[in-house]
Amino acid sequence: MYSLNVPVPPAVGRLASGLASETLTADCRTRHSLVAKRLGEEWRVSKQVREALSGTAPFRVKVEGVDAFRQPTAGKGPVAYLDVESQGLWDLHYRLCEVLDPIPELEGDDYTPHVTIARGGDAHQLIGRDAGPIEWTVERLEFYDSHNRVTVESVSLPA
Repeated sequence: MYSLNVPVPPAVGRLASGLASETLTADCRTRHSLVAKRLGEEWRVSKQVREALSGTAPFRVKVEGVDAFRQPTAGKGPVAYLDVESQGLWDLHYRLCEVLDPIPELEGDDYTPHVTIARGGDAHQLIGRDAGPIEWTVERLEFYDSHNRVTVESVSLPA
């Protein structure tokens, strides 16, 4: 699966890793990212995505608090995550959903911007924890290949 991701600053990765270290039985995420839009199995849609990104200015993002998907659409639950607030990210997500169909139950109105901390086991113990706030300006987006766990391309904002 390919996706368009917002790179997270090191402080967000440290926060997520620190919280994850408090779990005993959860599967902890070691690479932290923020998905703006899943692109499917073919990343070459980047031309369409780049056209949709045209004119997109850098935008602010804030991470604050921990929540969870108690019954995720796939895989083990619960999934504890850092809650993300950003009108700019929502606007970007909806613009991309106009170009590439949203994945049912994950995108469009069901989209929940988040940074995954841990999944399954005792991940639920992190829900409601104070976390952050950490704020930053998004100035770059990345096309990410989850099969090979690599960034295949990036685009700077304003696009």
